[in-house]
Amino acid sequence: MTMELMYLTWVALFTAVMWMPYALNRIVVGGLMNVVGYPIDPITLSDWADRMKRAHSNAIENLVVFAVLVFVVHLSGTSTEMTAMACMVYFWSRVGHFVVYTLAIPLVRTLTFAAGFACQVVLGSTALGMM
Repeated sequence: MTMELMYLTWVALFTAVMWMPYALNRIVVGGLMNVVGYPIDPITLSDWADRMKRAHSNAIENLVVFAVLVFVVHLSGTSTEMTAMACMVYFWSRVGHFVVYTLAIPLVRTLTFAAGFACQVVLGSTALGMM
């Protein structure tokens, strides 16, 4: 397995488990029966859990772009040390983004998001032969 595919797997697994803490918060706030049933009023999450849910949504949206770029790099044979590094940095930037978004640290949240975006640019540019 290439480094790019390994980090894509880690990103996907991390994204897959992001929902657990805020789902537990829904149970604490709204009660188990409301969570597993169909409440008339939506359950209001704690502020941190609401931010975590938004970070998870952002991670899902960006996973689509990241996955496509990793597959293009892999299938086109344009994998380099730089693309492998970009995938590693992308993974850690998504972990950081999730944490700082949950903790409401605005500037760092933007920087971690920008780092992930820059990694996507590296992957796309390399696949297109621009790097």
